Amino acid sequence: MAGLNFENYQRNSYLSTKGFATPRATSTGTTIVGCKFPGGVVIAADTRATSGPIVADKNCEKLHRLAPKIWCAGAGTAADTEMVTQLIASNLELHALSQNREPRVITALTMLKQHLFKYQGHLGAYLICAGVDPTGAHLLSVQAHGSTDIGKYQSLGSGSLAAMAVLETNFREDLTKEEAIKLCADAIEAGIWNDLGSGSNVDVCVMEVGKDAELYRNYLTPNVRSQKARSYKFAPGTTAILRESVRDILDVEETVVSFDQMEVDTEA
Repeated sequence: MAGLNFENYQRNSYLSTKGFATPRATSTGTTIVGCKFPGGVVIAADTRATSGPIVADKNCEKLHRLAPKIWCAGAGTAADTEMVTQLIASNLELHALSQNREPRVITALTMLKQHLFKYQGHLGAYLICAGVDPTGAHLLSVQAHGSTDIGKYQSLGSGSLAAMAVLETNFREDLTKEEAIKLCADAIEAGIWNDLGSGSNVDVCVMEVGKDAELYRNYLTPNVRSQKARSYKFAPGTTAILRESVRDILDVEETVVSFDQMEVDTEA
């Protein structure tokens, strides 16, 4: 399996010796959850990506497609979750073609955990992997260092405690599809309201046995920007000009350079 490229490490070390700040990785902050129901599984995520205290992206996509019926939600470093899931999706497709059968969820999880374990936690990808295959519906999670977990409901990310409170309070074995979607959306909203690293909207993906996955992008938008009470655009001339000065900050000097006329041999 191909690895990742760490050439930028040398570049960043050089920049730091010259007094420049090393570039910071964009973190997804994140609340991601998953929950099973009879005949399927639901995963959901918020859409805020942060860089330290700055919101880098208000509507990033944290639900990644591994196969038509297998998706995963990613928390941690945004670039790592994106690249790791793209790599595993490619290898999973090749594996399915070579085996001439639908990919299994446990196969995707094994590929993910082996790849992450190889980098000993230096790839900041924390994933909830879910999907359906001929053996049924599955919900599993994998940590950045390669350990895995299995359960009927899962939560990861900086807002996972608030989300887990909602999941543990309201989860039932006999949830319908609609109830499972609402439970996951409510858990993500708990993360959005109670965790500064999570925010904006709620994305949901539903996988049912015998059907391709359905992605509901921006399933909930609880943070729609409200209209301002008044307009703050002022007409020209509203504010008086107290003083005006014009300075030349660039002098243009033109020099004409003349060349001797070239001699041309007309007799040749």
